[in-house]
Amino acid sequence: MRAIAVGAFRADPALVELPKPEPAAGEVRVRIEYASLNPSDWQTADGSLEGQVPHVFPLVVGVDFAGRVEMIGSGENRFRVGDKVFGRTGPPVGAGTYCEYVCVPQDAAITLVPLGLDARTAAALPSAGMAAAQILETAVLLGHESLLVIGAAGGVGSCLTQLARARDVRVVAAVRGDERSRMGSLGAAATIDTTAGPAAGAIRAVCPDGIDALADLVSDTPEAFAAHAAAVRPGGIALSTRGVAGGAALPDGVCGIDFALDPSPVLLDILAAGATEGVLRVPIDIELPLEKAPQALDRNRTGGARGKTVIVLRHHGHR
Repeated sequence: MRAIAVGAFRADPALVELPKPEPAAGEVRVRIEYASLNPSDWQTADGSLEGQVPHVFPLVVGVDFAGRVEMIGSGENRFRVGDKVFGRTGPPVGAGTYCEYVCVPQDAAITLVPLGLDARTAAALPSAGMAAAQILETAVLLGHESLLVIGAAGGVGSCLTQLARARDVRVVAAVRGDERSRMGSLGAAATIDTTAGPAAGAIRAVCPDGIDALADLVSDTPEAFAAHAAAVRPGGIALSTRGVAGGAALPDGVCGIDFALDPSPVLLDILAAGATEGVLRVPIDIELPLEKAPQALDRNRTGGARGKTVIVLRHHGHR
């Protein structure tokens, strides 16, 4: 099968031919129709999880997918051949989704694509949608009413803005470039262009009393994260998806959280229902064939994503 893989950490992702995987007991083999790109895809290929979880090489990039069950492993299984499914692969890292086939345990983060949801949109949901839903639960459970999202224009940020708005949370969206109309259409109460000058002053202007919660999807150093966390008022939380909250000097009374995704099929079902009902729109920035995925990963490194990049393995028309 064709796949985008790296032979070692920090190697350049390339198109390769690999054997079609065989499903073990309790697994399903999915013929992938669409995969979607997440920043964690290139971060993982660069070794961001080295020494923390098992990896297999050649490491096939990607975790999100939608497609059809093509083969069932031995034993009990909740799926049938031909089922339309979507989900997110788990460890070991490297059994990725920028490829034609993937084997997934039937009890992992995989579920049926409901009627009314097309496979392209389903493929764009898992990582971004589940992260957004869990970040929101972390923030909203503590009674926070305002949320500053750094990197709001990307996949996670777009989902988070909409889900927060649906829960009556006031979202301040920090983005690169003038995205006011687009972020406003997703439910942001205010939008800040971080390329127009220091973000701190702009944040103060729209939130003079400070912010209840910060979700920083971008900052990869404790210093950059701390600069954004300075806007959080005492009793608030500052959450990082890049693992830098623990080392940051935060204001007194602000709780730092390093976010870790806990994928589940239940969460996928909730997101799929939201997308089917129109509560959650998944903005898709660009569609690319598999062989163009390495360039898409390079472009994603530079930041400024606007919605999701979807990798097309085969078209069945948009239903």
